[in-house]
Amino acid sequence: MSHQMSGHGAPDGRMAPALDEVDRNIVELLRADGRISVRKLAEQVNVSRANAYARIERLTSSGVITGYHATIDPHRYGYTVSAYLAVKLRQRSWREFTQRLADMPEVEHAAMVSGGYDGLLLVRTTDSDALRDVVLDRLQSMPEVMATHTMFILDELRPKPS
Repeated sequence: MSHQMSGHGAPDGRMAPALDEVDRNIVELLRADGRISVRKLAEQVNVSRANAYARIERLTSSGVITGYHATIDPHRYGYTVSAYLAVKLRQRSWREFTQRLADMPEVEHAAMVSGGYDGLLLVRTTDSDALRDVVLDRLQSMPEVMATHTMFILDELRPKPS
């Protein structure tokens, strides 16, 4: 199955670049270990270091690679309460809503979804009082929010360390 994306528009309206198998291998290696050296990465995908640098730069400048981050264990970091929040919004208010979410560090991920709700948020907090504050005081006070539904995460699968 070909993974070429040539000609398909990205969600922000830009054209997605055509990616070959080497590009995809580079991305997968970086996803597994964002701290891998370019020398080691180049060896594993069988290209020169200069070629690997150029490809990483192209993947970054075209928006395929959007950044690097540390993956944490939320519980060990102090986020002992995690929940998915389904959110029902007023029509055509997704952009305003997501702008407000930018000021909420507890929201790890937000997605527009189909079905009975408009958005699904992954929220991580230090305790149930902090989650109550996020839901009742901050989210439900937003003019775009019509309703919320909270689903506590009881356990979650974690990626295996590489």
